[in-house]
Amino acid sequence: MTLDMLAQLGEFVGGFFVVVSLVYLAYQVRQNTRSIKAENYARVLNRMSEMQSRLALDADLNHIVVVGAEDPGRLTHAERVRFAWALYELIGTAEFVYHQFRDGTLSETVWLRWRKTLGWWLSHPGMRAWWRAKPTPFSADFEALADELIRDNQFDAAAIARWRAFVAGDDLEAVG
Repeated sequence: MTLDMLAQLGEFVGGFFVVVSLVYLAYQVRQNTRSIKAENYARVLNRMSEMQSRLALDADLNHIVVVGAEDPGRLTHAERVRFAWALYELIGTAEFVYHQFRDGTLSETVWLRWRKTLGWWLSHPGMRAWWRAKPTPFSADFEALADELIRDNQFDAAAIARWRAFVAGDDLEAVG
């Protein structure tokens, strides 16, 4: 074997290992992306779980959100302030989900679920009133999305009717 042949063999072997390294790097990046998406989904679930737990365990807060969602005029001044802070947490979580999706770290399936949930929340008159009156903004792109949901009535009217019937204790079989 000549020195020239050894040099060519070395270049070939070196090139082969560069390709193998690039394939391995691409695999690692893909695994890291999956891991980030899973972690972000877990963060979303954790934030929502914490809020739902507070609503389930704190009867006063539950009352404030349920009444405020439909008619904030029935709340005292202090309850309205509490309602506003609860909504900042709730809608802030939706904003977080939106940005995670937009940045590519949350799946479209998860985002579409939360987009529908946001539309459902914003379908309530008290939520829309709070949205218009909120003293501090959310990000401009998220505000545009929420405004679109409100303007175009992007919510499931049948789901809202079923929810109201459930809360009222009406016969759910009759509602459908």
